[in-house]
Amino acid sequence: MHRFKDLGIWKLSRQFCSQIYVTTANFPDNEKFGLTNQLRRASVSVPSNIAEGCSRSSNKDFSRFLEIAIGSIYEIETQLLIAFDLGFIDQLKLDELIHDLETIVKMISKFRSTLQV
Repeated sequence: MHRFKDLGIWKLSRQFCSQIYVTTANFPDNEKFGLTNQLRRASVSVPSNIAEGCSRSSNKDFSRFLEIAIGSIYEIETQLLIAFDLGFIDQLKLDELIHDLETIVKMISKFRSTLQV
């Protein structure tokens, strides 16, 4: 078992989640149950799956939860691109958030490769 609070991937994904909340606070009110909700839920899913995976008794199970976290990251990227297309975020913010997502994916992938499954 791993201590999720000690993992850099958990810390970074938690910070990213906060960025998503701040960013979506500026979305139109009529998106409250649309993209705002979807982005927030998917961003919460990333650190949550990392934490839940840490509780598993095998590295194989933990690796599966890390895989789910990566899936949520790709979901977030798609939703951010749609938000950009709709004019809810500008190019600079989009680039910043996608860069952060790519960093998290690389960290998770590297960490997964160290697990003995």
